[in-house]
Amino acid sequence: MRRLGRALYRTAVAVSVLIVVFFCGFKALVRPPEQAAPPTASIPSRAPASDDPDTPEDESAATPTPVPLVRKEGFYTFLLAATDVGGGNTDTIMVAAYDTAEQKVGVVSIPRDTLVDRSFPKINAVYGSGGVEALKETVSDLIGIPIDHYMTVNIRAFKALVDAVGGIDFYVPCDMDYDDSTPGQELYIHYKEGMQHLNGQQALEVVRFRHNNDGSGYTDVGRTQTQQKMLTAIAKKVLSWSSLSLFNNFVDIFTQNVKTDLSATDIAWFATQAVGVDFSTGVSTGTLPGDGDARYNGVSWCYQLDREGCLEIFNELLNPYTTEITLDMTNMFQVK
Repeated sequence: MRRLGRALYRTAVAVSVLIVVFFCGFKALVRPPEQAAPPTASIPSRAPASDDPDTPEDESAATPTPVPLVRKEGFYTFLLAATDVGGGNTDTIMVAAYDTAEQKVGVVSIPRDTLVDRSFPKINAVYGSGGVEALKETVSDLIGIPIDHYMTVNIRAFKALVDAVGGIDFYVPCDMDYDDSTPGQELYIHYKEGMQHLNGQQALEVVRFRHNNDGSGYTDVGRTQTQQKMLTAIAKKVLSWSSLSLFNNFVDIFTQNVKTDLSATDIAWFATQAVGVDFSTGVSTGTLPGDGDARYNGVSWCYQLDREGCLEIFNELLNPYTTEITLDMTNMFQVK
């Protein structure tokens, strides 16, 4: 009996050592991803006062001095984009910020018709003409912050993910009654306001809804808010599952339907951090405010951003710096 006890003790010690070795190896291999380098900003500073009484006062006035911006440690930014049915435009554009130190997530939607200074002046067309790198650069320039990583998703992933978790319970924000038999669109959306259990196809229909056939419903901004709530609900349910077979299913969905510049070790590191996020209190969302009546380059219904309102959202939800983002760091194009 004593010999059996010693054997069990040695086995327990060996298992413990293996666990420690594997954990240390994991920590050594899976490191925090690198952050994109910030640009150099110019901030006002005063030159030293001159002792020469004949020196004009203007020469000691405030002058722009290049000062490097400092990024918060463990604070990452992501471009999230979903392509439309044809795959040429981005039906959904979001910027997410994840503060791994504070376990806080900010998600900001950029309306698809947002005005940009291009031949076709709506931001949702950037992807189709220049790809994800062009969209990433445009979004970064607009907001005034570096984007560390991107993910683009097609609609098959959205449907498959919702179905993989057995559907989701979601509050449909209004009565939806819309039919579009146009080839390539073929939308038939019919739901009553209230809590519904939605499968993948139904969830996709709800997030694509803009207005009813009679014109009632909500605008692009209303749709982005619905998309944010839907994505939060899906993420919360995905992270609540612990089944290994279901996890493998998630991996298959991701690899088949998501394009990203995140490496496997990057994803593994973020996954270990994300389990600490409280999706009830740790996730904040916003939509960039503006006016959808702008016209530019002959194109109507462009969404011109409210610069002051947007700046407040940038600083509250997305700011990766230890200092505030200022208007001169952004590039929110305005029609003259």
